[in-house]
Amino acid sequence: MNKMTAESFSIELYGEMLDAFNNKDYEFVDFDSVNPNRREIVLRHDIDVCLSRAADFAEEEKRLGYKSHYFVLMTSEQYNPASQIGRICINRILDAGHRVGLHFDAALECQESIEKRGEREVKELSELIGSDISMVSFHRPTKKWINNPENIFGLPHTYQPKFFSNIGYCSDSRGGWYNGNPISNKAIKEQRALQLLTHPIWWVGPSLSPIERLESYLVESQKRIKADLNQNITLLKNNT
Repeated sequence: MNKMTAESFSIELYGEMLDAFNNKDYEFVDFDSVNPNRREIVLRHDIDVCLSRAADFAEEEKRLGYKSHYFVLMTSEQYNPASQIGRICINRILDAGHRVGLHFDAALECQESIEKRGEREVKELSELIGSDISMVSFHRPTKKWINNPENIFGLPHTYQPKFFSNIGYCSDSRGGWYNGNPISNKAIKEQRALQLLTHPIWWVGPSLSPIERLESYLVESQKRIKADLNQNITLLKNNT
C-alpha cells in the first residue's frame, strides 16, 4: 500500500483498508470524541473537486458500514453547494448518516477578514444542511495553521495538535499515500488514534491514474455545463 496510487484506489479497496483497522480492534469515531491514547480512527473527506462523486462515495461508505466527516468548500470554482445539484448531493451525504463540516480556504484573497468570511461561510453552510457546523478543515493549509491549537472563528479545525500531531495522520493527497501506508503508521503500531484523510475524487469510478481521473471529471463537467446552458437558453427562448 505504500506505493499505491489512485490507479488502484477503489471503493472495494477502501473497504478492505477499513476492515483491516477493524481487525486490529480499532473503533471509528468523530473529531469531538477521539482519544489520542485509544485505538480509534477519524475518517475525514475533503471535497476539493466534485460534490456528486463525494455523494457517490458517501453512499458506498454507508453500504460498507462506516460513517465519516465530509468537508464542503463554499468558495470552490468546481462546484456550487447552493445550486440545485449541490443541495441534492449534500442531502445524499447527510442521508447516508455522515456529518458535514466547512472546508475553508484561508488563502483566498478578498476584502473580508478571515474571521468575518469564515463566520459567513459557516452560517451559509449551516443553513444549507439544517444543523450547526462543528468542525473546520483547511483547504491547502498554510504553515500558520499547521499544529496551531487556536480555534478559528470559534470552531476547532482538523490541524490542531490534538487531531494532527498528537495522533497519527495519513492523507491520499495527489492520489497516493505520501505519508506512508495507513495500516503501518507509527500510531497504529503503538495502538494510538489516527486521522485518515481521503479525497473522494480518487476513489470513485473506474481504475485510472490520478491525471486520467481528473480528465474523466473534466469530461463529466463539460457535459453538465453544456446541459445547463441548453436548459437555460431554452427557457430564455420560451420567455421571449
